[in-house]
Amino acid sequence: MNKIAVYPGSFDPITNGHTDIIKRAAKIFDKLIVGIASDNEKQSTFSVQERVKMAEAVISEIGLDDRVEVQGFSGLLVNMAHKNKASVIVRGLRAIADFEFEFQLAVMNYKIADDVETLFLMASDNQQFVSSRFVKEIHKLGGDVSQFLNSGVVKCLDDKIKK
Repeated sequence: MNKIAVYPGSFDPITNGHTDIIKRAAKIFDKLIVGIASDNEKQSTFSVQERVKMAEAVISEIGLDDRVEVQGFSGLLVNMAHKNKASVIVRGLRAIADFEFEFQLAVMNYKIADDVETLFLMASDNQQFVSSRFVKEIHKLGGDVSQFLNSGVVKCLDDKIKK
């Protein structure tokens, strides 16, 4: 029996922190699906299609495209998990501030679908404070974001800002 997990998020854009969680989760599960949400309250810089394309490129570059799949999705996360026969939702935690929100999400998802568990992975210490929002703000203000993003993602961000 294959153990399948979903790692959901907006990934706007995918950061090295996301990539760290992907690498680590891919060691635990037979298949990992990176679920890129189209229904989020955030004002996205990139379209779902652009975010999927960036994530696929990063995953291919790190050599995990045989075990990690990227999908855009809308609607309830647990429905997406069921559709893909996933029994686990992977969530990354950066700091204590993330915990309360993530805990609430996990409880609600469990109440909706008690056959889907949530697994929290702590961000690696060098990724504790990396967030897409901060990276976009630093980039917008002319800062160097190359330590936070894959070089292809930096180029996508550069190209998007030039438009």
